[in-house]
Formats: sequence, C-alpha cells, structure tokens
Amino acid sequence: MTDPRTESIAFRVALLKSEYLRIRIVLGTILAAFLVRTIRVIILGGGRENLVSWLMTLGLLGFFVAYEFAMLRAVNHAIQKVRQLANWIWLSNILLESLLPAIAVAFLSSASIAPTYRPLANPAGLAFFVFISLSTLRLNPAFCRLSGAAAAASYLAAATYLGWRPTMSGDTSLLSPQRAVFAYAATLLIAGFVAGVVAGEFRKQVDAALREAELRRQVDSLEHDLGVARSIQQSLLPGTMPLIKGFEIAGWNQPADQTGGDYYDWQLLPDGKVVVALADVTGHGIGPALLASVCRAYARANFRVGNGLLHAMEQLNAALAGDIGEGRFVTFVAAVCTPGSSRVELLSAGHGPLFLYVMKEDCFEVIDAQGLPLGIKADLVSEPPQVLELNRGDLLVLATDGFFEWANSQGEFFGPMRSEEVIRTSREKQPSEIISALYQATLAFSGGTKQQDDLTAVVIKRT
Repeated sequence: MTDPRTESIAFRVALLKSEYLRIRIVLGTILAAFLVRTIRVIILGGGRENLVSWLMTLGLLGFFVAYEFAMLRAVNHAIQKVRQLANWIWLSNILLESLLPAIAVAFLSSASIAPTYRPLANPAGLAFFVFISLSTLRLNPAFCRLSGAAAAASYLAAATYLGWRPTMSGDTSLLSPQRAVFAYAATLLIAGFVAGVVAGEFRKQVDAALREAELRRQVDSLEHDLGVARSIQQSLLPGTMPLIKGFEIAGWNQPADQTGGDYYDWQLLPDGKVVVALADVTGHGIGPALLASVCRAYARANFRVGNGLLHAMEQLNAALAGDIGEGRFVTFVAAVCTPGSSRVELLSAGHGPLFLYVMKEDCFEVIDAQGLPLGIKADLVSEPPQVLELNRGDLLVLATDGFFEWANSQGEFFGPMRSEEVIRTSREKQPSEIISALYQATLAFSGGTKQQDDLTAVVIKRT
C-alpha cells in the first residue's frame, strides 16, 4: 500500500490533512444521522422496538465515534510529527468503517419486515456509499478499491446472517431479494473502483500542486541567494572614484542577470601609481560571477607586489589557468596611471577593442589586445605593455562587448562605430556622464530588446 510519493514530506502532510478532513466529515455524518434517528423516535413514540433499536444504535455509534476520535487524534499527532501512519492503521480503519453499516443491517433491521427483504429495506445500507465516496480523500486508489470490496463482503455477510441465500435458478426474477442483494453488493464493489479512479485524479492534482509549490519555493530561494550574491558582487566594485593628479576616472557595471562575469576595479600601488582593471569572464550568471571574484582577488594580490604590469599579468594568468575549466577564459585589460604624468601603461589580454580619443586631432585610435585571454594557456602569450601619452581632454575608454553586441529587433549590433560617435559627442563631459551617455544610446538603439550580456565600462580622462 506504500507509494514512493508518500516519502515526500509535503505529500505526507497533505495526505494526513486530507484524512483528518475525511474523519471529521465521517463524524459529522454519523452525528447528523443519529440526531435524525433520535428525532424520529421522539416523534413516532417510544415503543419497545423503537426504544431498543435506538439504544442499540446509541451503543454502536458510541463505540464507533470513540474509535474515530482516537483515529483523529492519531492523524493529528502524525501531522505534528510529520510522520506516516502505519499500513495496519489504514487497513483497520477501512475494515471497521465497512463493518458499521453491516452491523446495522444485520442487527438493527425492523422485525416487521420479512427476513428476505431486510438487507434491502434497511437505510443503514446507504452508509456504505458514504464511506466509499469519502475514501477518495485518502488519495489512494488501492484504499478505495479495498473499501468497496470490504463493503460488498460485509454486506453479503450481513445479508447471509439475516437468512439471504444466493440462488442460481434461471426462473428467479432479477427484482427478487435473492438477485437484488447480490446486485447491491456488486454495486458497492463497482463504487469502490470508481472511487479509486477519482482518488487517482485527486492524487495527480495534489502531486501537481505540491510540485508547483516546491518549484516556486526553490525559485524563491534561488532568487534570494542570487540577490545575496549580487549584493556581494556589487560590494566588491569600487565605491568611490580614485583621486589621481591629472586624471578623472569613472566605472560602471550592469550584469545581464542577477550576477555577472564582468567587473572593474582600481588599486593604489606601493609606488603611488594606480592600476585600473576591467575583466570579462565568458558567459554571465552565477558561475562567471564566482570566477570574476576569484580573478579580482588574484589581480589585487599580484599587482600589489609591484614587479611590473607584464609580470603581474603573467602571475595572474598562471593562477587563473589552474582554476578555470575547459572552454572558459577571461579577457582582462589593465591601465597603470602615474599621478602628474601623461603616461599611461596599457596591457590587454584578449580584451578589445579599446578606444583612445585624441582631443587635439578629434580622432580615435582603436587599440587591439596585446595578448591572449587569461586562462587559455598556463604561460601568458603577450606582447609588452603599450605606453600611451594622454594630453588634456584625451579619453581612454575600456568597455566590454555587451555594449557593442547589443542588437536591436532587426538583429543589427550597436557596434564600435556608434560607440565612437557617442564618445565624441560627450567628450567634454565628466567620465561618469560619458558612460551614462554610452549606455543610454545603446539602450535607445536596442529598441526594447533584452540585454543579453553584461555591461561594464571604465573611462580615463586626462585633465
């Protein structure tokens, strides 16, 4: 009688609550029937037969009500302890409930009715159908079929006790008591199978509802965890802009999901220089976000040593190569700014294009990567860092491909050319305002299409 689904705590509780409701309905039905019987005795008078029958009914129902209350208490205790009732408890309950109408048919039938008709004329026989229909609340088709079989067997036993005997004679009418009793028992058996079908459908609906509730709970839990992860990741981004004599710097990040694989950072080095970094881990979501956090930690540790930009990048690559799985890599660009100097040292590991806007000539120089992305090989394959000379008003723009590859409804990318036009138009603005203009232009171009990749940008402006 066990079912693998009953191992689910949620289903176990639902099953017990359904049984708790069923027993309460049974008790209410019994008490209502006894009240009707009592009113009939009062109205018809207290003749000996009626009084004896009422007292026997009182004793029988009193015992049965006490049993059902005990069952109700056991079910309530199981609900509180979230444990399953033993099979013997379910089986004994089915059998005892089948016996109640049978006992009433056998011992509480009127003596004024001919013995052969007593199994058919006693209204107590209708209680069989009440118990069978309520068995659907047990959410177990096997229990419903057992309830129908037990009802049919106990009814035939009661009829036999009253003197009924089956007949196989062909000349006996189908409406005769001998044939009608057997038909009544067959109807009870069929009712049990029908109730089993209904219980099976109920169970499917309960299963579906519980699965949906569990899925929603898991989604809510995941969204909560992602929200925590996002807040942690956002807290790792710089909270203030670095103060570097001769430069203004701003950065911005917006992941495509709750968490993302992009990040930017700046770090004051022991020699007073400031290294500005931007990284893009392949993909977006919780996995790339974890790798981005690892990359940030490794970068901070290696740049702090102060052995030069290329050496720090080599050490960063070696550390990441051991952690990144196959098929993943990190594009990384670092720019070292010296306070009071126009020189900016730049090294890109697979990240590009990078934009250098020269104010004096009103033109752009597109800078490609000097080396392979980090994590592809254990040894970094890269050219030496590039040294840039930034004059007043010149801009160095580092951005991830989320900007360039954001497509509109026609499938057209925003692209580097439109990015250059936005940068040129807003060149007089503060770095943070330039980033905002770039984002707004990209958003307007997309025409409402969903952001598919993380967006990160850093603008370094020579003042």
